[in-house]
Amino acid sequence: MMHSQGPGPLAVRLRSGDRTALSQAITLVESTRAEDRRAARALLAACPPIAPPGLRIGITGIPGVGKSTFIDALGMALLEHGHRPAVLAVDPSSSRSAGSILGDKTRMQRLAASDQAYIRPTATGGHLGGIARRTREAILLCETAGHDRVIVETVGIGQNELAVDQVADLTVLLTLTGTGDELQAIKRGIMECADLVVVNKTDRADRGTLGMAIADLRQAIGLLPRREGRHAQVLTCSAMEGSGMTEILACIDRLDAERRANGDFDRKRRDQSVTQLRASLAEMVLSDLEEDPVLAEALRHAEENVAHGRIDVDQAAADLLSRFRKAGGPLP
Repeated sequence: MMHSQGPGPLAVRLRSGDRTALSQAITLVESTRAEDRRAARALLAACPPIAPPGLRIGITGIPGVGKSTFIDALGMALLEHGHRPAVLAVDPSSSRSAGSILGDKTRMQRLAASDQAYIRPTATGGHLGGIARRTREAILLCETAGHDRVIVETVGIGQNELAVDQVADLTVLLTLTGTGDELQAIKRGIMECADLVVVNKTDRADRGTLGMAIADLRQAIGLLPRREGRHAQVLTCSAMEGSGMTEILACIDRLDAERRANGDFDRKRRDQSVTQLRASLAEMVLSDLEEDPVLAEALRHAEENVAHGRIDVDQAAADLLSRFRKAGGPLP
């Protein structure tokens, strides 16, 4: 794909903040081709972690809650405070479509117009977690290019959004008021992962309804286990009007500073790295298996047998692993 210039020159351009290089690099790490995966690993090896590390912010919530508009407002607030935000907007389609990309760009017009910001729609490719497979690598590339605040916008499909917690330092859960089923629409799992809950579109709610919604949310959050010794805070905003963003950014900065000071920030990054190591290892083993014609055919047969209930899933996996080892796979 980009092998003519190699990972070295691309990494140099990336570190200089070249936006075209950043787009090329993310395209490379998103590729599933074996040769591109090898080139991607070489590129990532040439991009050491940035010190001090920036902040990764996950934004989640049900469809229609206004995530893109909220991110546009938050991104502008970050720009005003001297940051360089990057947005990885997860596309819920199985493949990239012009319509979904245009939708994100349309709702982030102000941020998209800034040469200090970067917006990249990313297809989920059917991944259940809502987070694109290469989101972690895309985050690292954005940070290498000088973006000290990386925002990950997720699909918003309930419990599958737990995956955002594996790539973000802080998670912001957006919700609405006045729908009558605010709490029912929010899954317990993502509420437990949220560090900050924001009630959006308050310009459409009357004061009484808003007050009840906030009280209900705080009561529900109070029943959940404490996250790192604290419960999520509840704030309000109107992303469309820009109100409430100063308080939200101040809360994010305060939480970030507290976690860096008490060690929670580094502890979570270490835990994420271990989880990502295991995920990468599993993916590489499966990729090696699929590249071998004989094993790939065995995998297809196993999938068919499992789908029709002819064999237990664990047994099918054990059989494939045994064949993989005999074929000279990397596992002992």
